Amino acid sequence: MSAAWFCQSEIPICVTLRRMKVLVVGAGGVGAAFAAIAQRRAGFERVVLADVVPERVRSVVAGLGEPDRFSAERVDASNQKDLVDLIGRVRPDAVLNACDPRFNEPIFGAAFEAKVTYLDMAMTLSRPHPQRPHELPGRLLGEHQLAQQEAWEQAGLLALVGIGVEPGLSDVFAAYAAQELFASVKDVGVRDGADLVVEGYDFAPTFSVWTTIEECLNPPLIWERERGFYTTPPFSEPEVFEFPEGIGKVRCVNVEHEEVVLIPRWVQCERVTFKYGLGEEFIDVLRTMQKLGLDSTEPVSVRGVKVSPRDVVVATLPDPATLGERMTGRTCAGTWVTGTGTDGEPRSTYLYNIVDNEHTMREYGSQAVVWQTAINPVVGLELLDEGTWKGLGVLGPEAFPPKPFLERLSELGSPHRQQELPVQQ
Repeated sequence: MSAAWFCQSEIPICVTLRRMKVLVVGAGGVGAAFAAIAQRRAGFERVVLADVVPERVRSVVAGLGEPDRFSAERVDASNQKDLVDLIGRVRPDAVLNACDPRFNEPIFGAAFEAKVTYLDMAMTLSRPHPQRPHELPGRLLGEHQLAQQEAWEQAGLLALVGIGVEPGLSDVFAAYAAQELFASVKDVGVRDGADLVVEGYDFAPTFSVWTTIEECLNPPLIWERERGFYTTPPFSEPEVFEFPEGIGKVRCVNVEHEEVVLIPRWVQCERVTFKYGLGEEFIDVLRTMQKLGLDSTEPVSVRGVKVSPRDVVVATLPDPATLGERMTGRTCAGTWVTGTGTDGEPRSTYLYNIVDNEHTMREYGSQAVVWQTAINPVVGLELLDEGTWKGLGVLGPEAFPPKPFLERLSELGSPHRQQELPVQQ
């Protein structure tokens, strides 16, 4: 990877959205939750939801009950020409990619070709190192997108990448800590945990099953200033992290995630990690899938029909968007930052956001994990629309002022909190 690709860049004062007409590609759990949140925000004049499954997108739009503001379209997110044609018909001010990341390249490419602002909540897929996958990175998460920074900037366009909850809010926490709480930052560690329970299922991921398999079984990525990027085996370096507000101690392990790529580009620090509280049973199931080859995306022949083993697994598991009625508990997304505080003393702070499934189901009809993801592009779009956030090129959430984002998130009823942790000597 060239030094030019990884270098930090200044944020120019530039274009903002003229109106709030948004095309959402993907009407699954996150896309539907985004629409339900946007419906309560006056700035969203028009939202068009598009999906490859017409019945799904029509159902989401019908449930919103505002045909003058919300409409349905069909689109094949794997077909860039199909996407460009749809953008041309809809003429949105921004395209929000609410699909899983295997469709990022065509959606990202279509937004550039159509010259429209682009946002996503997960970045283009990585590719393991062919010889040393548990030591060296191959193609990094988001590398395809970040390598096009100059092209987007020269075209006068903005791609705001990774603006979900993780990546997204976790990155905003890192920027906020570096700017407001610390004189110098040593470690940035994203830590995700929950006490969610899904009644009636022994194994039921609460987010995109395809993405869960991808990020958990790929070699986890770590960044250190002196060493650069390196990888480890899946589920490595387990630690027990005590999540706040009664969620309690959860065993967390290294997982591949975009924050490790994004945070060092804009936040001065020494080390970045991402650890997820998966639980032993969840890890055992994923390891068994991998041993059996069920995580593979390469089609195999079954009675003359080519099918991807991972797609078969996804088809046999419940759609995460439908689990809300069976779920209880809370999900916690947060960023643990250590270093020297503004007072010159060692400091260890966990900034976090907790969402209760009972609240999101009651208020929005969306389960907690997808709602916690979807609220962040709502905030990002509002800040772009009003000119509080400005930028050109391919930028992560860290590239923008963090305080307005956190203030707006609180206004929408999802405030962040912070907890001081013991300083480890």
